[in-house]
Amino acid sequence: MRKFLWFAVCLLSLLTVGCATAPNLPPSPASSEGVPPQADQASKGASTGLQPLRRSSVKGDAVTPIELPRDIWERIRRGFAMPDLQSPLVLDREQWYAQRPDYFLRMTERSRKYLFHIVEELEARGMPTELALLPFVESAFNPQAVSVAKATGMWQFMPATGRDYDLKQNAFRDDRRDIQASTRAALDYLQRLYAMFGDWHLALAAYNWGEGSVGKALARNQKAGLAAQYTELSMPMETRFYVPKLQAIKNIIAQPAQFGVRLSDIPNHPYFQSVPLPRDMDVTVAAKLAEISVEDFRSLNPSANRPVLLAAGTPQILLPWDNAEVFQRNYETFGASRLSSWTAWVAPSTMKVAEAAKRVGMNEADFRAVNQIPPRMLVKVGSVLLVPRQGPDEQDVNPGLAENGQLSLAAEPVAAKAGAKGKSGKGSKASAQAKSGAGGNPGATSHASASAKTGASAKASNQVKPPAKTQSTLASR
Repeated sequence: MRKFLWFAVCLLSLLTVGCATAPNLPPSPASSEGVPPQADQASKGASTGLQPLRRSSVKGDAVTPIELPRDIWERIRRGFAMPDLQSPLVLDREQWYAQRPDYFLRMTERSRKYLFHIVEELEARGMPTELALLPFVESAFNPQAVSVAKATGMWQFMPATGRDYDLKQNAFRDDRRDIQASTRAALDYLQRLYAMFGDWHLALAAYNWGEGSVGKALARNQKAGLAAQYTELSMPMETRFYVPKLQAIKNIIAQPAQFGVRLSDIPNHPYFQSVPLPRDMDVTVAAKLAEISVEDFRSLNPSANRPVLLAAGTPQILLPWDNAEVFQRNYETFGASRLSSWTAWVAPSTMKVAEAAKRVGMNEADFRAVNQIPPRMLVKVGSVLLVPRQGPDEQDVNPGLAENGQLSLAAEPVAAKAGAKGKSGKGSKASAQAKSGAGGNPGATSHASASAKTGASAKASNQVKPPAKTQSTLASR
């Protein structure tokens, strides 16, 4: 009997162990029906040692606040990314600006309309925000600035460089002065220069001096065993001061109180927005519809060469943010009324200015002024000129003329005067010096710097009004 009981106990033990070591098979679909997901997850967590995260187990609900820039200056400071230049020239320029706080304040006030747009474009490209300060150096933020070397606009583009970067220059507009177009071109150019030299100081020197000149200076240094860096290059005086000026302005913007300088209060939001230009429109009419002064309108639309905006060439205009809607509303109210007093005329042949003015029914002085024709010049065949419209039904200027019209001039021939030569037959001393250069020195021709700013504005076209009635029809044009 004892053997039987012992045998039964052993058999029962074997059966129990066999059940405990049976393989874990995946549950059948039927076995999981009706089980809530939370309970299923809890059971899985229990088997793995993991537990679901409960709200009570979270230490706190705090979210790290993101502090927005107080103004545009704070935003610019946060984006500084260029290495600082340490140089006595930087100290010199810091002192120069600090001794002229009123001038510095005027510059910052002038930048109010443009800085937000420039910073937006720089951040979108991942470029250092120090570059937003470069127009302070180039033009004191004057989009109408013209250098003696004919560099033009806020970013001071030379004519050829402007064409290389798709800045249109024709009889009716010069995009080197356009706020958006010139900023796009300047940043394209600066990016290209940085890719070329791999150094922002060298890129800036090339922006001022030309990439060819900087490249040759680097090559000279390498050949002479000198360091190939900005501070070691032999440069013209203007270029040597160029980067230190930007560094000095950066230092003042970073800590204006330290230099006794006050910055204009410029908020960190857009100043202007773009508005479609549906028809040809006089500048004065556009300003009136927007309910702003002509001066303010031109500060945002400085590319216009003439007192009229051609819709085919300038499909968009810039207006202060709050005035864009005002413009649209007033334009709809204005309806089909006359918006433009001017149209384009193509010279059928080369002629004197007086003859061209007579053909279009204008006096010569007004014709010269509105088309910006200097004295003693001929109008060449094919030139596109601005003339008064004949009536409200005259069509807007076509896209071909609006986009590509050019004013071509030639010097009037000058008849030789009898007795111009002296008794010796060699001409006067002044004449000889004029031929050979100042003081008789053939090398004395003045090569003005491309960055010497005059701040001149072409205002003649603003002051010319078309006659109320033209005295002859344009049928003979």
